[in-house]
Formats: sequence, C-alpha cells, structure tokens
Amino acid sequence: MQLHFSPSMRSITISSSNGFIDFMKFKIAARHISYRTLFHAILILACLLPFVFIVTALVTLEGVNKCSSFDCLGRRLGPKLLGRGEDSVRLVNELYKTLNQVNCVKVPDDLKLPENFKQLVTEMKDKKYDANEFAVILKGMMERSEKEIRESKFAELMNKHFAASSVPKGIHCLSLRLTDEYSSNAHARRQLPSPELLPVLSDNSYYHFILSTDNILAASVVVTSAVQSSLKPEKIVFHVITDKKTYAAMHSWFALNPNSPAIIEVKGVHQFDWLTRDNVPVLEAVENHYGVRNYYHGNHVAGANLSNITPRSFASKLQARSPKYISLLNHIRIYLPELFPHLDKVVFLDDDIVIQRDLSPLWEIDLGGNVNGAVETCKGVDTWVMSKRFRTYFNFSHPLISNNLDPEECAWAYGMNIFDLRAWRRTNIKETYHTWLKENLKSNLTLWRLGTLPPALIAFKGHVQPIDPSWHMLGLGYQNNTDVENVKKAAVIHYNGQSKPWLEIGFEHLRPFWSKYVNYSNDFVKNCHILE
Repeated sequence: MQLHFSPSMRSITISSSNGFIDFMKFKIAARHISYRTLFHAILILACLLPFVFIVTALVTLEGVNKCSSFDCLGRRLGPKLLGRGEDSVRLVNELYKTLNQVNCVKVPDDLKLPENFKQLVTEMKDKKYDANEFAVILKGMMERSEKEIRESKFAELMNKHFAASSVPKGIHCLSLRLTDEYSSNAHARRQLPSPELLPVLSDNSYYHFILSTDNILAASVVVTSAVQSSLKPEKIVFHVITDKKTYAAMHSWFALNPNSPAIIEVKGVHQFDWLTRDNVPVLEAVENHYGVRNYYHGNHVAGANLSNITPRSFASKLQARSPKYISLLNHIRIYLPELFPHLDKVVFLDDDIVIQRDLSPLWEIDLGGNVNGAVETCKGVDTWVMSKRFRTYFNFSHPLISNNLDPEECAWAYGMNIFDLRAWRRTNIKETYHTWLKENLKSNLTLWRLGTLPPALIAFKGHVQPIDPSWHMLGLGYQNNTDVENVKKAAVIHYNGQSKPWLEIGFEHLRPFWSKYVNYSNDFVKNCHILE
C-alpha cells in the first residue's frame, strides 16, 4: 500500500502497491488549512489505514486475478461484514429440522415418486415444492431404493442357494458317461481293490481314510490330493462310500484311474449288511417325514418375514436347508464303528476338502481317551467362520435345549476328524444321536435347523479332543476375503459353504488350490467340459 502527497500538498492518494486501483483520494482546498482540520484528517486516516491494510492482505492472499475490483471485493466481504454468512448455517439447521420432522411421518402409499434425480429436480421447479414436501418425497425415494436393494440381495441369495444345491452339467455328464462305461467295459467293473489286497482293508498298520460322497469329481480331488501330499502313499487306504445310483460311476472312475500306490475301496450304502431299517429307523423317518421334506425341498421364502431378518441370517438359514442334510451319506459317519468293525482309528473326510500336507501324524495324536479329534470353531482370526458356539446352532428358547446345553460351549468342525473307533465302541454316542433326532422331529424341527452337526455336537459331548487349528482350515466356501497365505499353510483346506470350487459361484482366487488336482487330460473330464 502506498500514500502519495501532491507537490502542492493539495491532495492525498492511497493506492495498492500491486497495481490495484486507488482506494481513496483526498483533495484539499487551496485555502489555508487549520490545524483542527488537519488533526481531523489525520485521525480519519489513522482509523482507515488498518482497515485498508486488512483488505489489501485478503486480496493478496486470495489472488489478484480472482478479484480485481471493488465490486468483486464487495461481493466477498459484504455478506461477512453485514452478517449474512450465517444464512447458510441457518439454512442447514432448517433442513435438519425439517428432515427430523419428516422422519416420523409415514410416506403415503399413493404418493407418486420421481423415478430418478433428474425427474426430482424437474418436478421441484415445476411444482414449487416447499421444504416439507421435498423431504417427504426424498424419504419415499430412499425407502423405495432400500426396499429394492434388499429384495435384490435376497433374490441373489436364493439364486445362490439353488446354484449350490444343483448338480453342474459337467458333473452330471461325468456320472452318466462313467455309468455307461461300467456296463460296457469289463475293466471298469474290475474288483476294487484286487483280491490279493483285500486283507489290507482291515489292517490297522495302514492309514485308513473314509470318504462319503456322491460327487465323483470331488472324490477324485480328495484322493489325489491325499496321495500326492503323503510321505508314504503306499500306506494309504481309502474307503469311498457312495449311494446306489452313483455306485457304478464311482467304481468306474477309480477302476480306470487308480491312484497308485494307494489302495482304494468303493462301496455303495446298499452293500453294507449292517445298514438295515432295523438299525437306522430314525434316518428312514427323517427322510420320509413330511415336515422334513417340505422344509428342505419346499418354498424357502414362503412364511419367512424378510423385513425382520438380515441377509446374513437368511443366508445361514438357506445353507441349513440344503437337501444333503437328509441324505444317508451325510449321516453315515455316526455308524463308522459298526460299518468298519475291524478298524481301530480312521480319518473321516468331507468331499469338499483338499489335503495339502502329509496326514500320517494324525494317527499319532493322543486323544486322551476321547473319540473325536476335531478343530474347535469358537476362536480364531476369522470371526465369520471361527465364532461358532452352541448358541449358533441350537434354539435356546426351547426348554429341552436350555435345560441340557450351555450356549457358550465351544463348537467343533466336521470335515476332517480323527476317530478312535475302539473308544467309540465303549460309548452310547449312536444312541444319543438317535434320541435327539427323534426329539427334534417331535418338536417339528424347533430344536435346531442346521443339518447333521447339531445332533453330533450333543452326541459327542464329552468325547471331543481339540486338535491344532493348522490341521483343518475352514470357510473357503463362505467368503472371498480368506487369507491366501493361511490357505497355503493349512494341512487340510475346507470349502464348507455354498461356493464350492466345482461350481461357477466358487471364488476364483481360491479355486486353483482345488482345481490343480483335477486331471483335465482325462478323456471323460475333457468330453464333459468340466470347469470350462
């Protein structure tokens, strides 16, 4: 800022030092100036100079190019100097007040809502909405969007459930072609194992694995991964149990694709003399019970109040309604001591697992006289998968449950279990399992909804020995944020959940851990276009 005095001292000019136009110019008459007038002039200047300094500083900081006139400056500083800056605050406060009022107002059912934001703006201009009308319309649009998103989420979950429950075309093709091969190819019907190896099936010096499944491709991955990961594959014996309709195809696969040097036996449930109606009456009742069949095969949405349930809870309920839970193949593990009377210790495997490490040390684990060596699922980094306690599976509002079980008791996992069959035969586990299945049928399935694990949690209560979690990693079929590094370290990885690796809904970054054990060069696999 500069102060200029004319040579004749008749005028005083105040201007900006950066090219800004003159702020003020005082002209002094040629007549004699009194000291009083001079004093007043200096006093006025003393008052104005600080203001001029502040204005100049603001202009300099904000940039001359942005504001190069008094008009611009006035538009910037005027509202602040006149107190108009509070208008925006008052406007926001009024908007908050209006929205809070509308929050308790029900949107009329017959209110016609704009389809999108552009239409909303157009209607605001045309119809001159007041604040309350605008807030009600905005609320209606938000509620409509929330409803549509929620319905889309539930529809997605239903579609995923149907995809998980169905048989992929390639796997169905594989079963049909192998069944045809069984009828036409004598080599596909050859005895498994060969007659000279039959004594090995009851030799307790071998490592006996039991696999119950009707999925040929999944069974092949389990067996292949076990053999390739073993330090002593020649000591491995696999007992593959399947149903009657899949037996021919399953037998054909392992007859034509032997996983040498491992020994493989394939048996259908119809080939076990012990599995009669007299020995498993409860399971027959489960399969034929109308309420059970309707629960697992009926309309999964009918009667469900979707407005009072979260998508996550709905997904869990759908998972529990998989038809596999009423299959004998899923319950057959409770009869292992009777089905394999000459074996002392076995590892039971689900068909959605992959073995990545030698499992022979499992036979050396001291179970402390217990029956079941299993990984507990109530503690771990992954709170979605490893946060399961009894309250997760049982209805504790039912007195029969609340009087007999502790909701905080830790649950454990099926999928990879080491069973001491000698200790098992000294217990009443099977009878307890049957008793609680009957009670659940009597209560119209109100004790639990989650398949075969809940009755097992009760039946094995007091007979479970926790083993190190690194033996069995769960959750690869539940969520796609599974830590890949942890997957690599686990001895057994388990794709429990709906997103199985052989389905299109499987997680792409987790599929390679499973698919690397699929023999894509096999003619049957190629001709059925598996996972193409």
